[in-house]
Amino acid sequence: MAALSASDPGDKVAITAQAAAAWQAGGLRDIGDTRPPERPGRPAKPVLLAPSQMPKRKASTPRGRITLLHAIAHIELNAMDLAWDLLARFAGPHLPRDFIASWITVASDEARHFSMLAARLRELGAGYGDFPAHDGLWQAAMATSHDLLARLAVVPLVLEARGLDVTPTMIAKLRRAGDDVSADILEVIYDEEIGHVAAGRRWFDFTCAARGLEPAATWQRVVADLHPGGLKPPFNVEGRTKAGFPQRYYDPAGADSSA
Repeated sequence: MAALSASDPGDKVAITAQAAAAWQAGGLRDIGDTRPPERPGRPAKPVLLAPSQMPKRKASTPRGRITLLHAIAHIELNAMDLAWDLLARFAGPHLPRDFIASWITVASDEARHFSMLAARLRELGAGYGDFPAHDGLWQAAMATSHDLLARLAVVPLVLEARGLDVTPTMIAKLRRAGDDVSADILEVIYDEEIGHVAAGRRWFDFTCAARGLEPAATWQRVVADLHPGGLKPPFNVEGRTKAGFPQRYYDPAGADSSA
């Protein structure tokens, strides 16, 4: 896939937009026909560090806000690649066209999120690549490259769901610091990430049904195997519920009887 191979973030965004438009026009036919690269193309910067080596960020200072936005931009760039990797790796005639449509929508959203954040960084006198970033998202991709069920369990339903937990706090900190422009960008991202988690839940449950598996217990087993660090409360139950991701999956002790 051209978007995965491109090393320049702007090229990734442009290719993603073109591919999404081609899909809408009925002209994109080769989804799943090409094996993805082991790693997506990346620019020379940012320097990638282990998550434990990443410096702390404080939204109360101008530099802290810039590094926070840079970190989120890096996540969105990875999320765009993750959506294309999922399609290249797992899409095929055994899955409905709605599956492809879901993840093209996700890739397109993530590309737009990255562009919004990159533009905001430029307004603040910085740019993507100016600060180190971590490689945790792509490590999760490699750990789940063997199985669609594993990928759906970990990427949208652990990592993106975690974004629903932490983003409202980041928005509140940015507003307290007087940076409503950045906060408004994160509001857009938060609202659309709810849809991404919803897509993850939909297709995880679909895959479980195809394999004769009970979804909640299967998700808990897969996450225990592949995400050994465990889940980090507190959970944004309201946001997760809007995404159709009930508490009985991720916090059975606090769950009600919601579906």
